[in-house]
Amino acid sequence: MSDNDTEQEKSFRERYAEKLRKKKQQDTYRYGGDNELVEERVQVNQQEQKTPGRRGEKIKQEEINKEIVRRDMIKNRRIPVARTLNGLEKK
Repeated sequence: MSDNDTEQEKSFRERYAEKLRKKKQQDTYRYGGDNELVEERVQVNQQEQKTPGRRGEKIKQEEINKEIVRRDMIKNRRIPVARTLNGLEKK
């Protein structure tokens, strides 16, 4: 989350991140099945091309990237979820 976000942007980020957590993602090593997360990214990219520079699309891109990384980290267990705080390990 950016330090420069307004309260409205923070609220939007939180709601959008929650929406993304509910979307299905296809396994990267197998073909088939729903891939709602990638479909969402395609829709955001198309909207961004129609109306460049809008803050909402930039926030959506950032949140999609964060969600994909979060899922990858959990799946591959590179960093245990319980031991992380804002991407930094607790000691």
